[in-house]
Amino acid sequence: MTFSLFLLQGLLVPVLSPLCVGVIKKIKAWLQNRQGASIIQPYRDLWKLFHKDERISKDASWIFLFAPLVVFSVKVFVGWNIPLFSLDSGFFATSDALVIVYALALGTFFLALAGLDVGSAFGGFGSSREMTLSALAEGGFIFSLLTVALLAGTTNLFGIASHSLFDSGLHFVPVILAFLGFFIILLAETARFPFDNPATHLELTMIHEAMILEYSGKRLALMEWASANKLVLFFALGANIFFPIGLASGTDISTILIGVGALLLKLLAFCLVIALLESSMAKFRFFRLPDLLVASFILNAVAIGLINSL
Repeated sequence: MTFSLFLLQGLLVPVLSPLCVGVIKKIKAWLQNRQGASIIQPYRDLWKLFHKDERISKDASWIFLFAPLVVFSVKVFVGWNIPLFSLDSGFFATSDALVIVYALALGTFFLALAGLDVGSAFGGFGSSREMTLSALAEGGFIFSLLTVALLAGTTNLFGIASHSLFDSGLHFVPVILAFLGFFIILLAETARFPFDNPATHLELTMIHEAMILEYSGKRLALMEWASANKLVLFFALGANIFFPIGLASGTDISTILIGVGALLLKLLAFCLVIALLESSMAKFRFFRLPDLLVASFILNAVAIGLINSL
């Protein structure tokens, strides 16, 4: 692995994540017959936040101060350890499925701690709801990756992505079921409809926004950037683990460009699906959300059962 590939692997997620958020907002605006903001508006918002002063509660501890750094760093670490555009660009030793699952869980843990730390009512119920959904989503997340890991014979994500899961045609149904289960988890983990409204300002409906309500300035920018990074990470996992098409298998420039182009097309497809979904349905009541997460777990369990029966 060359240094340039290593650097590109690490930079792609934080560089592309604000663009994906902007594309989703733009598509939603078009679907609502509005002009909408520019797709580069999230970059401007981050730039503005990084140049603003911060207001920090006198009750804040070191957890509140350092949580944005931890949450953002976890997303960068995960971005270095999942297949994005090439099969030769990651840390193979730390690219295990369980390492990725629990690294993301670590970021969620510190995010919830930050919401609780200053003692605000909104931060408290936002953290409570976040941890409830995360606990219910964890099983479905692990089982969805376990399905393709069983087919590939390895839990290393780069190893899974290097296998063609549809060669024989026997495993088409299990992979599709596992992907549907994963997609439900994607919506839950990235605070999208019907689990959360990323644009809400109503305190009683907020989950993610409630936890970062006390942040401002640079730390708020890191939290918002980390949230966008997590969206791209799940898009890349869904695209390259379940449908490993277009990943570069060499290190020459033309192959890498094809891999990056394929990644951009996959991200655009996911942005389109998310925008269509959020424009056609409302946010669910909180007590209906566990049913969706249980459905994800069942889909993945059925997929694993089908693999064992083939």
